Amino acid sequence: MADWFLILATSISFVLLFIAAIYFLVHYQHPDDRNEAWFPKLTVVLGIVLAGATVLLLPLDVANNEGYAGCAGYDTRLCGGLNMTLFWDIFYWCIPAFVFLLIPFMTFFYEADDGMLMAGTSIGAKPNNRFLEAVKYELFVVIIFGAIFVACYLLLGDSSVPITQYKTSVARSSEFATSGSSGSVFDTLFLANMTNTEFDNQEFAGLPINVKFDTIVVPVSIPTFLSGFMAFIGWFFFAVFGGIGLAAVPLDLILAFVNRPKRMDPAEFADKQMEVRNRTMELVDIGELLKIERDERMSREGGRSMFSGLSKERRKERSDFIEFKKAVYLLENDVEEFLASSANYENYNVLLPWFSLLGGILSFVLSAAWIAQIVIYIVPKKPLHPFLNDYFQWFEGWFPLFGVLSVAIFTLYLLLCALKGCFKFGIRFMAFQIHPMKVNKTYMSSFMFNVGLVLLCALPVVQFTVTAFPEYARYTNVVNVMGTQVQYLKFFTWFWESKVFIYALLAITGVTTLYLICKPKDNDNKGRANANKGLLSRLRSRR
Repeated sequence: MADWFLILATSISFVLLFIAAIYFLVHYQHPDDRNEAWFPKLTVVLGIVLAGATVLLLPLDVANNEGYAGCAGYDTRLCGGLNMTLFWDIFYWCIPAFVFLLIPFMTFFYEADDGMLMAGTSIGAKPNNRFLEAVKYELFVVIIFGAIFVACYLLLGDSSVPITQYKTSVARSSEFATSGSSGSVFDTLFLANMTNTEFDNQEFAGLPINVKFDTIVVPVSIPTFLSGFMAFIGWFFFAVFGGIGLAAVPLDLILAFVNRPKRMDPAEFADKQMEVRNRTMELVDIGELLKIERDERMSREGGRSMFSGLSKERRKERSDFIEFKKAVYLLENDVEEFLASSANYENYNVLLPWFSLLGGILSFVLSAAWIAQIVIYIVPKKPLHPFLNDYFQWFEGWFPLFGVLSVAIFTLYLLLCALKGCFKFGIRFMAFQIHPMKVNKTYMSSFMFNVGLVLLCALPVVQFTVTAFPEYARYTNVVNVMGTQVQYLKFFTWFWESKVFIYALLAITGVTTLYLICKPKDNDNKGRANANKGLLSRLRSRR
């Protein structure tokens, strides 16, 4: 029978996630989208709820104790009675549905107006043109992803689970007795797992024992393979962006306190005002040149083409636009800092930098705890110390809610680090278009990009958390899936067993820490001016 407390707690958690997602959307959305793009907004809200619920399923799985042997019927006091297999399967299906179906389709749908406007086809266009434009691109995504997944499942859909067989004979009959708390009642709470030392001390330990190592091949279900497939894809993003974020989140929050706005004297004000004016004029010129180039290209192409983005000219145009957008973002930040140090200084909330400092200290503790857990528990073949496992189990012993909240904080922090790392990488190296999240300035395309990234990283975070806290999650359903079936999937098992992504995450965190210590600012004044002048010069040379 299901535990009504768990059902109530789960329902309340989903309601709170919905409220938080809606508030987040309303608080950050751009005024241009206030009464527009309702379907993309619904996708964003559901995506945020899905991402948050995915990482919060682990604490629920722990509380449910489905893997505990007593749940078979003889000791159900610790069992929640929820069907966590069904819960996880639903999420295993929903995540790829959002990442490869809903979010790309809504992104194409949302941006279709811009494409038709640039192509000169927006005037007089039928209402369903946006829908058809989005369907055209979405079909391409579905065919590519579907073909790759089907091929991988047919070829790699088996899990080779290693087993160890012990075979011996007992010379004489032996009796093993146990006593419970209520006379003859069998109480499994008094039984601990048998250690190797205890095994060696048994009566039959002196008898010959045949040990055989073997593997059993288990075909996995489609949802289970889907979870492993999505985790494998997501690990490439999480190892890079999560590693950058573990170093960048605490450092940027602390720097926000160190570089807090201070009142300028007249000379500083005049110099800063002149610098902002010059950069603004340069970016206006750059924007006009980029628009002229795009108009000329679109007129030559006669409209949008699905593969037009692969041309050399289009790639160069995209690279220049990414650099331009980065420069605009940095200028907006500098203008806000300039206003906070001059015209708006009296209205500036002096508590904000102190909250940033507090957040920086807390995030530093979380990052340091994760790094320590990796170094002393995950990386060594034999863990040096349980560390956070003991911390969570200690809470489970006297106030389980604190344990659940602690796991939720640690897992959600990893998703935050992945978002921060993606933005930090984009702003430093301009490898792709940045999608910053700013209050009242965030378009739906940026929302959907960031939600898609979080969903891609959700399953790697769950797998990483299970790897880091197996003692805390020992009776969960996800341990059976991620820790056994997914762990030993064909081809993928080498990456999990060799801990390739763990080492990559650790190495990227270390390199990022050193890099940010040497160059903490995203760009200095001289670097910004030179970058703008260089871009403007390139654009003018092509005229």
